[in-house]
Amino acid sequence: MKSWRVHGWGEPESMALEEIPVPEPGRGEIRIRNRAAALNFFDILQIQGKYQVKPPFPFTPGAEVAGVVDAVGDDVKQFRPGDRVSAMPQGGGFAEYSIAPLSRVFPIPEKMSFEEAAAMPIVYHTSYFALAHRTVLRSGEWLLVQAGASGVGMSAIQIGKALGARVIATAGNEAKRRFAAEQGADQVLDYSDPSWVEEVKRITGGGADAIYDPVGGDIFDLSTKCIAPEGRLLVIGFAGGRIPSIAANRILLKNISVIGVLWGGYVQSHPDYPRRVHDALLEMYAAGEIRPCVGAAYSLADAPRGLRDLAERKVAGKAVICL
Repeated sequence: MKSWRVHGWGEPESMALEEIPVPEPGRGEIRIRNRAAALNFFDILQIQGKYQVKPPFPFTPGAEVAGVVDAVGDDVKQFRPGDRVSAMPQGGGFAEYSIAPLSRVFPIPEKMSFEEAAAMPIVYHTSYFALAHRTVLRSGEWLLVQAGASGVGMSAIQIGKALGARVIATAGNEAKRRFAAEQGADQVLDYSDPSWVEEVKRITGGGADAIYDPVGGDIFDLSTKCIAPEGRLLVIGFAGGRIPSIAANRILLKNISVIGVLWGGYVQSHPDYPRRVHDALLEMYAAGEIRPCVGAAYSLADAPRGLRDLAERKVAGKAVICL
């Protein structure tokens, strides 16, 4: 099978497309003939050696796929060859075949495409974990979603609206602001304009009740200035590059909570959690409350270009490889 391989830390363009043996599923595992695989910002960090998970060389990146069950390991009764599934393999997604544990394999609804299915698992699971587990977003609250046109931003807007929140999203250009509005954001602001902080306070009447921040850096710093008393600042990641810090007196004076959202770490110790969440997400999908939006699609051979476009913020929504 064809598979992208990383032989040393570098950039996406340093990966090699190689022919390697098709892997065999072990006990409790499923082999999937991939039809689509999603690209994520953390894939780039992993290739660069900057991500917390550093697989041994050589390795194949990719953590979200969708396709058809090709073979199953011992004790797998829930799926059989030919079933349409999405999955979260623990690496190995940028290839024609992937192996995933049963706990991270999910049926695809009849009307959902492979591309949509590949775009759903990690970002929607992350946002659900943030907004319905790490905090409980209440109907009528104001949710501020930073980087609203990103994959996680898209999912946070949609899930926030499904939970009854009023949503403000930020994005860096007009096309991305239109995209965020199309996802359901009630108000969309330009985060390159410093006045967005005052605008958030004006729109909400004092500050956002919950802030979803996958950016970090200056965006995190400014978010602390437009959060409501007793508000919750959800730390999703640091796509902006700088890991911020906050003075404890600022937390104290406004009675705010700064909440870590490390979805991957949680599911490592709670392996049954992804299935429960995916069931809830599929109910939202069936109700028309959420829908993954694929903003760009690439061939397997063009995976490095897709990752470069993602790094350069050229994609709204999710980017996927079609196989």
